[in-house]
Amino acid sequence: MGFYSNTGNAKERFRRDLLDIFMSALQQVEGRQTVSGWLNGAGREACAVVAIGKAAAAMMRGAIQVLDEKLIQGLVVTRKGYADPRLSRHASLIQLESAHPVPDESSLFAGRRLLDFISRQPHDRPLLFLLSGGASSLVEVLSPGVRLEDLRRLNQWLLGSGLDIRGMNSLRCRVSRIKGGGLLQYVQGRPGKVLLISDVPGDDPAIIGSGLLYPQKRQEALPEVPGWISTLLRETPATGQAPLPHHLIATSSHAVAAAARRARVLEYPVRADYPLLQGEAGEQGAAFAAFLCEASPGVHILGGETTVVLPQHPGCGGRNQHLALAAAKVLAGRDDVLLLSAGTDGSDGSSDDAGALVDGQTWQRAVEEGLDPELALQQADSGRVLEVTGDLVNTGPTGTNVMDLLIGLRLPCL
Repeated sequence: MGFYSNTGNAKERFRRDLLDIFMSALQQVEGRQTVSGWLNGAGREACAVVAIGKAAAAMMRGAIQVLDEKLIQGLVVTRKGYADPRLSRHASLIQLESAHPVPDESSLFAGRRLLDFISRQPHDRPLLFLLSGGASSLVEVLSPGVRLEDLRRLNQWLLGSGLDIRGMNSLRCRVSRIKGGGLLQYVQGRPGKVLLISDVPGDDPAIIGSGLLYPQKRQEALPEVPGWISTLLRETPATGQAPLPHHLIATSSHAVAAAARRARVLEYPVRADYPLLQGEAGEQGAAFAAFLCEASPGVHILGGETTVVLPQHPGCGGRNQHLALAAAKVLAGRDDVLLLSAGTDGSDGSSDDAGALVDGQTWQRAVEEGLDPELALQQADSGRVLEVTGDLVNTGPTGTNVMDLLIGLRLPCL
């Protein structure tokens, strides 16, 4: 009965339900749970563990939960603000915080510590790598002739280029000694395995984290780039080492399925069989909002990741906030549609918010507060508008990273 009431307090319940659906999806793909679940089913083996990425701390906690005394040594490299103080209780663990989304000196320091950690392991000691998105920025060992300022300038350009993750990582590999499978030369044939939380379309291990342990199956055609980038690029060297076996323990499809299950528990009709979300964020937000206006009543769920071409001086926010504000423009004046767009890692672009949950009054609330939401879209400043309208979604670090979720709710017309 509640689903068919879309007035008064029911609207607040619908917003809470969308957030509930989103959080349920995050719990299903959380790093501690997915790592411990896989290790419990695979048996325990004494090993050294390396965890790198935005979900690294949670993934290491999952390894500790199962391996306990069999975890001989461990190294965690995660984003600044994403470290877990509980890991400091373990004397055998090193936990480092590094830079994201633009690398800095801490990224190079983490790269040096990574190589040192591997080199100190006996040649017959198994290595367990726990990798998630974000590793591209968090650890780096630069190719000869490439400087830190070159790396930072390249990554700043990439973030506003509109390239998809495959195109971005194809360039990152060409300035690195450890990406594109380069780390294999330092593993030097040690036994091991890799558990992956995927933040890329297709779940290709050669793209996740720029493929530290997996060469690209074919040399990617390089996108068109400015001349100053071309001068930095080197050939990705062949390692001659066999890739380690890998296992995908959390993906976008897992998150979408979990969101759909929770929506059904809340007694909504659900559709979640859509193609992967991709393309320019503003265009996708407007298109999905228009679709929802004509869709069948219920919850509609997509996973994936959009891109944004940034102006020279962008404002606040990321692709999810940009998508949500573009959707809010289409939804303006409607009282039967809500839309949530958020990053599963808890961050959106360079902001500390995961995304936004907008409705048919978001655009008008912005105008009433004296803001110009149209100008904000042009200036990539959606975050500032959505903060004022009260529509931002803030989760903090989530312990996972499986791209973004786009969840729409179409209410029945009464």
